[in-house]
Amino acid sequence: MVRAGRRQRGGLEHETLAVLALNGAAMTPAEVRDALDQDLAYTTVMTVLSRLHAKQRVTRHRVGRGFAYVAIVDDAEVTARQMQRLLDARDDRAAVLSRFVGALSDDDERLLTELLAHTDPPGPRTENR
Repeated sequence: MVRAGRRQRGGLEHETLAVLALNGAAMTPAEVRDALDQDLAYTTVMTVLSRLHAKQRVTRHRVGRGFAYVAIVDDAEVTARQMQRLLDARDDRAAVLSRFVGALSDDDERLLTELLAHTDPPGPRTENR
């Protein structure tokens, strides 16, 4: 996937996500760099992967002293992770959730109630955030 010239803004993030999605398995920054363009600095790829992780577009797990990354390709999961990140950034979770539920349509509120009734209680998280 070697590109000539300068990339568009966000282009390297999109290319990185495409490489991860195509591979389907966890990849280290070195593996991503090799798949993208060997002229890229390792630190550049690490920075892009860290930013994608902060944006909840990839998950990661520890491999040795570093991480291996996997793209999140399901749009619903991306949106849910973004909502979780926003919720985590607020001190008053009850107020945020209350306003969110209050803004739902009747149909969406019914759907949320059904989903909550059929959801297992949360267990310990295993993913490294």
